[in-house]
Amino acid sequence: MSKEIKNHKDLEVWKKSMDLVSNIYKITESFPNKELYGLTNQIRRAAVSVPSNIAEGAARSSKKEFIQFLYIALGSLSELETQIIIASRLEYLNNLDTLSDDLKFVQKLINGLIYYLKK
Repeated sequence: MSKEIKNHKDLEVWKKSMDLVSNIYKITESFPNKELYGLTNQIRRAAVSVPSNIAEGAARSSKKEFIQFLYIALGSLSELETQIIIASRLEYLNNLDTLSDDLKFVQKLINGLIYYLKK
């Protein structure tokens, strides 16, 4: 990690992924109770996994390990995107475009950080 970054909380990608988690929790509050241990839980876990993996990777001792955790975060983001599409198809949410834009933005930030670290 570069010298000006003290820890994961300094990373814009971590901050934006934390915002995404907050939004996901708010959105899934309106899901049917029958989904609490199903789709709601899956969506929340995938969302939480993104900033968690960024934080864990940032704490590692090498760039290679950090990059690996960023790829895991990207995987969780793809999982989240799929689950959000499922929720939309089940008509549990109606703001798919806004949420998709947020997901794409976090994805771009993660990819940008990976590119930066590989240089």
